[in-house]
Amino acid sequence: MIKTVTVLGANGTMGSNVSGIFASFGGVKVYLVSRTIEKSKKAMANIASSVKADSVKKNLIPADYSMLEDCIRESDLIFESVAEDLDTKIKINNEISSWVDEDTIICTGSSGLSIKVLAEVFPENIRKNYLGVHFFNPPYNLTLCEIIPSEYTEKKLLNNMKDYVGSKLHRTVVQVTDSPAFLGNRIGFQFINETLQYAEKYKHKGGIDYIDSILGPFTGRSMPPLVTSNFVGLDVHQAIVDNLYDNTNDYAKESFIMPNFAVYLVNKGILGKKTNGGLYKTIVSNDGTKKYLVYDISLNEYREVKNYNLSFTNKMVDSLRVGDYNSAFNTLINDSSLEAKLCLEFLLKYVVYSLITSKYVGDSIHAADDVMAAGFGWCPPLGMVQALFGIENFVTLAEERLPEAIWNEVEIEQLFSDISSSKYDYRRFFQAKH
Repeated sequence: MIKTVTVLGANGTMGSNVSGIFASFGGVKVYLVSRTIEKSKKAMANIASSVKADSVKKNLIPADYSMLEDCIRESDLIFESVAEDLDTKIKINNEISSWVDEDTIICTGSSGLSIKVLAEVFPENIRKNYLGVHFFNPPYNLTLCEIIPSEYTEKKLLNNMKDYVGSKLHRTVVQVTDSPAFLGNRIGFQFINETLQYAEKYKHKGGIDYIDSILGPFTGRSMPPLVTSNFVGLDVHQAIVDNLYDNTNDYAKESFIMPNFAVYLVNKGILGKKTNGGLYKTIVSNDGTKKYLVYDISLNEYREVKNYNLSFTNKMVDSLRVGDYNSAFNTLINDSSLEAKLCLEFLLKYVVYSLITSKYVGDSIHAADDVMAAGFGWCPPLGMVQALFGIENFVTLAEERLPEAIWNEVEIEQLFSDISSSKYDYRRFFQAKH
């Protein structure tokens, strides 16, 4: 039974949010370990806000690294949530290994680094207790948790953790293989980074907000893809896609190359929402009014976000507003504008890449649905197939509309030969707004 948890990196965004999940849903005592006590105390206020319960503070104990040994020796579970950098995590695992015993569960919140490599920092008799437990941000709203065993992880521990995270912490649990970026981020950031590439490709049409206007909430996502990147942080985005480019070799490999303008922004420390400047930024005037700006790739400066007033998006939103989903998707399929063609191509590619990746990273074909619905708030791929009028019609569209390079690599009919319907109602993901 888990009664006490130590979270390392508890003052970070994910560290504090995950601490809140353990303290509130798990009802356990949580040691918040940061570089200073002051940072841990500050994290307490953020944690109470993240889980919308001030009462959770009674389960939180601020600490710093000078207290780490005592925290670990008292804890049943150690959750490492330090920077997403292999050397940093190896260094912290070396510290942890000095004080854990054979009964201590050790988890990393890594979003895609090798669990095997991280486990091998520990003595052989401890490696069996090590696994990845990847929450999605913000975890109060996005319930996905990927569980990633290494080849050393004990089967009983794996099953117990899946049960604990699912039943006690109320997560949507998906077991995935120890592969680059795991499943959710591999699918999601393939899509997001390719939209970033297209923003550069179409920079003279508007770039960032132009692409987001084509792939807005009416296409089955809680926020447009490049708004999502800005929310996550361009530095985190880059770490994920660099890892995928270096360690994968499928037909989508080139889509993981970070475009030059985005690398420039990262190098300048212009990272997104957390620095109030990235792909987008918000300016608040003295009277409280807000101005929303976007980075213009062509001009290398910020300008006001445009209203592109695209015909196909207006028609789709009007149809969705009255619940006429068939008309909305018929509009998308039959509109001959460049923007509608780009939109449909992205949605088709999303489904195909999701299902291919799920076959060898997830534990079932439905894993892709779970990670995208519960981890990103996107219409899951099998739901998207239903939205586009079923398997037969989807296959026809894919073969007609996808680039030759994809369907030369992928047997699309075979890919869809053994899939079943989504357990998710696709209609709830499509929002009647731009």
